[in-house]
Formats: sequence, C-alpha cells, structure tokens
Amino acid sequence: MKKQVLNLFALIMLLAAIGCSSDKSEPAAAGGDAAAKPKSMVSDEPDPLENKGVGPITSVELSATVDQAMADKGKVVYEKMCMACHKPTEKFIGPAPKGILDRRSPEWVMNMILNPEQMVKEDPIAKKLLMEFNGSPMANQHLTQEEARQVLEYFRTL
Repeated sequence: MKKQVLNLFALIMLLAAIGCSSDKSEPAAAGGDAAAKPKSMVSDEPDPLENKGVGPITSVELSATVDQAMADKGKVVYEKMCMACHKPTEKFIGPAPKGILDRRSPEWVMNMILNPEQMVKEDPIAKKLLMEFNGSPMANQHLTQEEARQVLEYFRTL
C-alpha cells in the first residue's frame, strides 16, 4: 500500500511538472532573429511539441474527435492512479493535465507516463521539469500502453 501511494505521488509530481511548464512555443518571426524564436529553439532544449521523449511510444495518431469510450476508460485509470496528487483542471500537489497537449506531444506524454525513470535521465525537458519541481520524480505506475493511451484520450476532454 505504501509503495502504491509513493508511486502515485511520483506520478502526480511528474504530471504536475508537465502541466506547470509555461513554455508555449510560437512560430518564429519571418526575420528569424533569436528574440522571435520560441524559447526552446533558442536554447538547446528541443521543441516541446516536437519532442517525443524516450520510451516505447514513437507515434500516436489522434483523431479529429475524441474517442469518448476510450476517454471514459482513461478517466477511470486517472481517478484510480493520479487523483491523489492531480486535480484535472487545477493545480494541486501536481499540475493539472488540462491543456497538456498544447504544451507537449502526445508521444512525450505517454512516454512520461510509461517510462518516467528513463525520461528524467535522458530527456532534456523531463530533466528540466525534475529540477523545477525540487527533484521529485514521477513514480512509475506500471500502466500498460493501452491504459496510458486511454489516459491521454481522457486528457483531451479536459
């Protein structure tokens, strides 16, 4: 039970780190000067919407409309594994997942859910988020790829 609570806390902290990032890249101006480029393009950090992270997920196809049945299953997983630290639409112990796909690629989100240990070791964005959130790593909840995809679909409904 203690291990599950710790894992849930770590997951929430990771999601908090993901949700609290304020780096919203905008297209660079036609002049191409550094001031007009997205912050991530000026630094060595990859574009957060292009970065797929480190892990098993290399491609995620999102349909134009939400798969409500999948999202409903994802909500159940989220409520069971994430709610101790994450409220869907407001900051709590961890960040709210609302709007996460405006800040990160779907592949990155799923890889962070499925592979948090390797992400914080190898992914520059995850490393930065880990430091921003006092070195509190996200716990691996050992979700399946299907469960992670369901949670991602649920995030689209927020």
